[in-house]
Amino acid sequence: MSMPGGFEWIIIVLVILLFFGAKRIPELARGLGKGIQEFRRASDDIKKEIEKGKDDIEESTRYKEKETAEKSEN
Repeated sequence: MSMPGGFEWIIIVLVILLFFGAKRIPELARGLGKGIQEFRRASDDIKKEIEKGKDDIEESTRYKEKETAEKSEN
């Protein structure tokens, strides 16, 4: 399925105007913007948690390797 062309976009905008009215469109756009912002914030938080977990695993691996090396020296 291809993207709508210029004429189809005009029809879509007109249908939206008919359904919601010109006064409600800015409210809908604001709500959509807030939703996108919240989604991005949640996505960034998840990425940070994954990175933190990865760093914790690497740190514990380094610690275990250090312990193993110290035991083998003795």
